[in-house]
Amino acid sequence: MDLKSILNFRYSTKEFDPIKKISKDHIEQIKALLQMSPSSINLQPWHFIIAHTKEGKERVAKGTEGFFQFNKPKITDASHVIVFTSRIDADENYMQHLLDQEEKDGRFPNDEIKESVNSARNLFANIHRYDTKDFQHWMEKQVYLNMGNLLLGVAALGIDAVPMEGVDLKAIDEEFSLREKGFTSLAVVSLGYRKDSDFNAKAPKSRLPQEEILSLV
Repeated sequence: MDLKSILNFRYSTKEFDPIKKISKDHIEQIKALLQMSPSSINLQPWHFIIAHTKEGKERVAKGTEGFFQFNKPKITDASHVIVFTSRIDADENYMQHLLDQEEKDGRFPNDEIKESVNSARNLFANIHRYDTKDFQHWMEKQVYLNMGNLLLGVAALGIDAVPMEGVDLKAIDEEFSLREKGFTSLAVVSLGYRKDSDFNAKAPKSRLPQEEILSLV
């Protein structure tokens, strides 16, 4: 795998071909990307809404009414659209749920390690709850890590994407009753295949030079 080629293939797609659809095999791989993303203390503080029908994409596009209407075609013309959401909290019941799943998956060779993992997870969670007081923001950071993982992964599959914060998150929360379910939306990522007319596909990438951003010590 030539990672540089994948990085140069990836860009923020401005126009999607509404005819081209992502294959079922690639969708399964995309689901795995979302599920298996790195997560601090394995907190996995996310839920994803994957819209693939016309009706589903129209529901997501309610977040582009008004000021953000310029982003609507990026949703309605895409093959699939993913709403990235973050947990609002991770209470004791959720922490136990994680522990139970890890035990079910065979993560613990003995009870001592199980208790050590549980204590460490709650320790770090409480640092963010009570010391740095940024618990929800910390969870949101992990969702963004997942988004970056997705963008590189789909590029490796030859799939185009565009991440968008230019949406009405409150409207999306209301459309999918997210807050009542303990989540809030953060961004939308549209997936599909670029149109030949997409100007951004032809533009060279622009990044600060490595000697400016890297220090080898």
